[in-house]
Amino acid sequence: MQHQKKMAENTLKTLSLGLLLLFASMMISGCAFGPLRSQDADVRPAAPMAEQKDNETEYDDPDQSQSGTSASPRAIRATKSARTPVDTEERILAVSTGSALKALRECPETNPECAAEGVDPTKEGQSRLDEALHLCEISQSFWQKGELDSALDALDNAYALILDVDTRYDDVELIQQKEDLRFLISKRILEIYASRNIVVNGNHDAIPMEMNSYIEAELRRFTTGHEKDFFRRSYQRSGRYRPYILEVLREAGLPEELSWLPLIESGYMVRALSSARALGLWQFIPSTGYKFGLSRTHYVDERMDFVKSTHAAVEYLKELHNIFGDWATVLAAYNCGEGRVLRTIRTQNVNYLDNFWDLYQRLPRETARYVPRFFATLHIVKNPERYGLNQVDFDAPFDFDEVEMNREAHLRDIGPAIGTDLATLEALNPELRHRIVPPESYTLRVPAGSADQLLAQIDALPKAQLPQQAQTLHTVRSGETLGTIARRYNTSINRIMRANNLRSSHFIRAGTRLRVPLSGTAAVASAPPRQQPSAPPASGMHTVAKGDSLWNIANRYSTTVQQITSLNRLSSNTLQIGQRLRIPGHQPKPLPNVSDLNTYQVKRGDSPFTIARKHNMPLDRFLRINKMTNRSTIYPGQEVYID
Repeated sequence: MQHQKKMAENTLKTLSLGLLLLFASMMISGCAFGPLRSQDADVRPAAPMAEQKDNETEYDDPDQSQSGTSASPRAIRATKSARTPVDTEERILAVSTGSALKALRECPETNPECAAEGVDPTKEGQSRLDEALHLCEISQSFWQKGELDSALDALDNAYALILDVDTRYDDVELIQQKEDLRFLISKRILEIYASRNIVVNGNHDAIPMEMNSYIEAELRRFTTGHEKDFFRRSYQRSGRYRPYILEVLREAGLPEELSWLPLIESGYMVRALSSARALGLWQFIPSTGYKFGLSRTHYVDERMDFVKSTHAAVEYLKELHNIFGDWATVLAAYNCGEGRVLRTIRTQNVNYLDNFWDLYQRLPRETARYVPRFFATLHIVKNPERYGLNQVDFDAPFDFDEVEMNREAHLRDIGPAIGTDLATLEALNPELRHRIVPPESYTLRVPAGSADQLLAQIDALPKAQLPQQAQTLHTVRSGETLGTIARRYNTSINRIMRANNLRSSHFIRAGTRLRVPLSGTAAVASAPPRQQPSAPPASGMHTVAKGDSLWNIANRYSTTVQQITSLNRLSSNTLQIGQRLRIPGHQPKPLPNVSDLNTYQVKRGDSPFTIARKHNMPLDRFLRINKMTNRSTIYPGQEVYID
């Protein structure tokens, strides 16, 4: 008989919990045992445990809260009957939170005798809501200790309390509190059930090894398809960075499997740049990188630093895990952003917390493939012999010292001082955008054992400066627009606007002088600026001086940038001071001595052509002795040389 009674109690308790979960599902879907709401109900995931109390209002549905919708009488009776048996744990909880449950059963609000005794329904309802809230707090405490059944029991009792709060007296505040508590209890139930699949901090085998048709397709691409070579090279490069990533993950209590995430993100390439402008080992876009402490200046972009970006990625992953609770959804959010995933979740069934693949078809294609690619990677790296990777020689991890510097210096000058090559220093300090150490305090990585050597020679290093943007001046002519000027100089309208602080691209005045940024950079050094450009050598060679750019040089010698680049086999438009360039087809004539020339003061209306004709000079000679081009502008009062 006692055994049958126990079985009946368990059955009723299971029924009660089932009804409560059904109510929670309908609440999150936008209805409460009433007519279905519109399809765009605002469905949001559970808040992090440590932040739920502060963020409860964030999840409130104002339409639902103000409606005062309550469970139907039939549902209430079913729930009451399911909750009549009270086991030992429930009694302990009831005692610990006062006599609310006892009062509920001994003097229900529908009892006329209680009404005759003058019980105030509003005060009685408020008291029960307070007790229900306290039970929610007790449930939260049980949950944080990992006692999930006790947490559910506390929520079960809290729900029993609020069901019988009488809201027939149009007390708006009481109705609002009741609806808020019902919604809170619904959220907590979902969180508890979801937490059964949540990774516990410190459990490094927490990410499940899933397998389905999506994962199998990515596995084939990596092992026998067109991405086989990419995977093998990335797997080899992982040896350089993964040991450090593993250390950081262990300290943070995150699964070690996440150390393979950069293989999918960047192939373990610190300078990998995506079409969305995501950069580095962990592929941060500028805004997300800034949010997690990765700075970006003229000297450095810390998204490319494997140490700093790893710490930022770990913080980001922890934040996402607190939001979503399961690692598959976390990975999707890492790829396309938590906002995109949350918007997708709002249209899903409440079971999304238990099964990421419910979201799969609704996510962007790149993200939808991202998660299966990660799981495919885990299958491969845990079975390297099966996939022919057991013979791969991993790149050696970095072994380096750190030196505090407060001096601008180029890595190519630091290398010889410590007996190492430029490529090694670049690999150790990938965040240096121009290979130049910033002037402020900066921690430079050098090969192990060379720190003291650098400190001894640091003051003897030549001072370097950032390369300056190559640019030229252009005088706006009548009928010209920023678009035509940009096309003429092979640049963009936005770059011209930024260089000249223009607010509008539709209005420029004829005669205005504009700075026009060019491709490449102009050579810069700390040497004093040359007073006057020297004449080009008769051999057809040009030595790059400060301020030179390929465009200026091409104009000076009446040639094109493409011809100079091709003749000198240049891979970029960047020049260095002292660099010697061959000038195609140029055999310059020596310039005349200026003491043998006369001068002429430009008058209004003059042009190079009219001045040359007036003094019986060929135009090209006039331009050459005055170091001008066909595009040069002259001004009234300017002195020019003539024969």
